[in-house]
Amino acid sequence: MATRLGLGLPQYHRFHLGRDVPDVARAAERIGYDSVWVYERALFPEPATQGLYGIEGMPWPDSYRHVADPIVTLALAAAATERVELGSGVLVAPLHLPLQLAKALASLDAASGGRVIAGLGTGWSLDEYAATGVRPFEERGSVLDEVLDVCRAVWGPDPVRYRGRITTIESAAIGPKPARPIPILLAAGSRKARERLVDRADGWLPVSSGVDGIARQWKALQELAAERGRTRPLRTVLRTNAHYTPEGHRGDDRPPFHGSADQIVEDVVAHAAIGLDEILVDLQSGVRDAEELKDLAAEVYEKVRAAGV
Repeated sequence: MATRLGLGLPQYHRFHLGRDVPDVARAAERIGYDSVWVYERALFPEPATQGLYGIEGMPWPDSYRHVADPIVTLALAAAATERVELGSGVLVAPLHLPLQLAKALASLDAASGGRVIAGLGTGWSLDEYAATGVRPFEERGSVLDEVLDVCRAVWGPDPVRYRGRITTIESAAIGPKPARPIPILLAAGSRKARERLVDRADGWLPVSSGVDGIARQWKALQELAAERGRTRPLRTVLRTNAHYTPEGHRGDDRPPFHGSADQIVEDVVAHAAIGLDEILVDLQSGVRDAEELKDLAAEVYEKVRAAGV
């Protein structure tokens, strides 16, 4: 079976949200992509109080300024398409009230005819937590657990009842319901997060760290699943934050998915050999506009398929 391919939607400030998102989503569906994806950045601190991903001294990329809201972006894509799945890679769950997030995802799934993939994570930005977090940063894991609980409850039959630290639902009808059970994928790094993924989620949503690193993580996750008695298969979607440069990247220090279209394709093919279900290529970094993004998306798709992936 061919590896599924997903495409990141244009969320950066240089794109026109109302025009370019539907246009790129329609193009992705026409080209043959299986899914379209968004991610979440709530704000861009100036000056930053911590480095990118919490790494001291690492600057935030300028592309993180004015990133469009992920659920609004997916709603625009949903209205413009009929087939592609609509994924979040990832929504930072603890920045949202659990009930409101569960209802928004359910509404989007109902409206799109059952196409939502809920990729969730805990995030890393202290500034985002200070501005919008429903609990302190140190409690992010327990908040994610409650979000998972509330989603399962809200998406299930009425009357909904739930009592947690953040959310209390005594007994209520809550709709619309999803068109089908929404798959939940988690981005998990720590041992505890991987255990949560194996025990509670439908799949894994890692970010590329190179072929060898992802292969090791995937093997370890499969071993953990066997250790904990999981029998259901784990759906796997690899997120790749590509950076396109038409002239390509020269030298031996090329980061994964950085460079020309051919170099990006080379990396997709190499990662597909790991045996993951789907590879999401986010190509919006490095392109000038939506027209170039659509052209690049078509070139990458055609060359990946021509390579037998």
